[in-house]
Amino acid sequence: MEERSMTQATKLYPIGIQTFEKIRNGNYLYIDKTEIIYRLTHAASNYVFLSRPRRFGKSLLTSTLKAYFEGRRDLFKGLAMERLETEWTKYPVLHFDMSLGKHMEKEQLERYLLSQLEQIEEDYGIHSDSPDSNIRLTKLIRHVYEQTDRQVVVLIDEYDAPLLDVVHEEKNLPVLRNIMRNFYSPLKACYPYLRFVFLTGITKFSQLSIFSELNNIQNISMLPEYATICGITEEEMATQMDEDLDILAKRMGISREEAIQKLKY
Repeated sequence: MEERSMTQATKLYPIGIQTFEKIRNGNYLYIDKTEIIYRLTHAASNYVFLSRPRRFGKSLLTSTLKAYFEGRRDLFKGLAMERLETEWTKYPVLHFDMSLGKHMEKEQLERYLLSQLEQIEEDYGIHSDSPDSNIRLTKLIRHVYEQTDRQVVVLIDEYDAPLLDVVHEEKNLPVLRNIMRNFYSPLKACYPYLRFVFLTGITKFSQLSIFSELNNIQNISMLPEYATICGITEEEMATQMDEDLDILAKRMGISREEAIQKLKY
């Protein structure tokens, strides 16, 4: 009974949950990254790329950015962002998830991109029959900007997913790469209408040369000030998971220090 009372206050771990809203509304444990996110969204560059391995929290980060730019102040209660942000301006957010665009041929990938656009177009009452995804994206950004009278935020999760399984193929890679390059090309031309552009992926974009035209994007993947934007540091574990460490050590019959060493291992 004593151990049960200790764990009652402990939040559940969000295993497999990649949506910031669900974590916050479900009272799951969230490691507070919002101070870094505030710094990122108020830095000099409005075009940002982050590379991290799979299962490293990129999708959750993208979801958190979405909630922030949508002005969802209620979801940030008790987090660093609540004291840092004073305006909570609501921006229109276009969120593209490329994670399901894997193992596709040319026509399949083109249809997939159009389906991503159609879902967002419907939200804003837009109808377009153009078969060219880059034209559709350009019109979508401009239409949303004019409709809302606010600059647009574009979030692209796993931008390189459609190319990862063909990255070493001489035949298919150039074809699919051109499709993706065309799709992303409006991001530079639409600069006046964009508040923030954020892309995540596994590979460095220079290796796939998709962003050869988008030369104003900042790669923060190896910058020290953003090193902890994903994942969990030892300091975060010792502070934000403090009670959990004590419970784990007690259940294993070891000291807290030994439990930390085993977690490191």
